[in-house]
Amino acid sequence: MTMATGVSICSNALLMLGAQTINDFADQVNLDRAKLCANLYPSQRDTMLRAHPWNCCIKRIVLAPDAVAPAFGYSHAFELPADCLRVLEVGTGGMQIDYLVEGRSIQADTTVLELRYVFRNEVESSWDSHLIDLMTVAMAAVLAYPITQSTSERDSREMKLERALKIAKAVDGQEDPPQTLGDERLLAARLGAGR
Repeated sequence: MTMATGVSICSNALLMLGAQTINDFADQVNLDRAKLCANLYPSQRDTMLRAHPWNCCIKRIVLAPDAVAPAFGYSHAFELPADCLRVLEVGTGGMQIDYLVEGRSIQADTTVLELRYVFRNEVESSWDSHLIDLMTVAMAAVLAYPITQSTSERDSREMKLERALKIAKAVDGQEDPPQTLGDERLLAARLGAGR
């Protein structure tokens, strides 16, 4: 089995559209398709990764505050990691806290910030097979009109993408534990206090 790469994903999408594959993003023989893929792939990848908290694209980090505090509102600002595509959880000491995302920073009233986020995972070989398939379908959808000049092909590919996204999200979500409301320790303390 070959390892997935951005080029293999784009090549498979081109095959789905009945077009010649590419060898790399600077392929001189198929320069038009290679340039098209090189231009469209990074933004489409980021869009698909941001669309759902894929288990293979989640990181945890502890952030220290920036030197300059916000002008008002919160006591500290924390710069988001460069690879952050979507904030999932913000907390301190294992408990979620009040925060605000502004630009490329998080503002909060704490001096240490625990962050769970979707990161720009550029190592496709580490992706779940459903995410690889989804990204291939997404590239076929975005390449459909430029490659085939057919609006009906584009529309058909976009509908297939919607279905594939629902399936991939459902399968990925099945690996997560059931969600609970609020902080479990707080709930346990309240239940314990009532006895």
